[in-house]
Amino acid sequence: MPSTQPPRDCPLCPRLVAFREEAQRLHPDWYNNPVPYWGDPDARLIIIGLAPGLKGANRTGRPFTGDYAGDLLYATLRKMGLATGEYSQSPDDGLELKNTLIANAVACVPPENKPTNDEQKTCRQFLIKRLAEQQPKAYLALGRIAHDSLLVSLGEKRSAHPFGHGAEHELGGGVRLFDSYHCSRYNTNTGVLTTAMFEDVVGRAATFVGSK
Repeated sequence: MPSTQPPRDCPLCPRLVAFREEAQRLHPDWYNNPVPYWGDPDARLIIIGLAPGLKGANRTGRPFTGDYAGDLLYATLRKMGLATGEYSQSPDDGLELKNTLIANAVACVPPENKPTNDEQKTCRQFLIKRLAEQQPKAYLALGRIAHDSLLVSLGEKRSAHPFGHGAEHELGGGVRLFDSYHCSRYNTNTGVLTTAMFEDVVGRAATFVGSK
């Protein structure tokens, strides 16, 4: 069966490989590899992020773990009934996702958090294979890149589903896509995304999949 995850030390994107290897040299105790999907294998909700953060998931090896984006995401998932346990920025904190799986559009940390179009296209093969195995009721896209990459992976037309915070899109088979601005520190510090705004979108997604 074709892999649904990039292998450790994945060689496919030269720029990302070089950046990852430099991080390995500087921080040999970090994870420094493509970050695998994480969560409930029978998830009814799949969350699509952008890529691992340098000091977050690239350091810890678990999506959204180790930086502010995870603080907001996991607190919100717990509040909406999509996670149980405590989150403490560590992959061994005991947190568990309920009916939820987290994936990224790009599995390796990119310089300045900006994967190129070619890198997105290259990594998309793994996302396509994973999504083909899932039967979710809904997706939650965190940011425009995640939104666009998901639509391409599903064979949907991007022009028919423009990204917008709080937007909902009906996809094939009755599946629904929810959009949110990315829960990054930059977006929250600048007021682009507030906790209330984020909780509203996640709450609607949780209600739709029946977890709240």
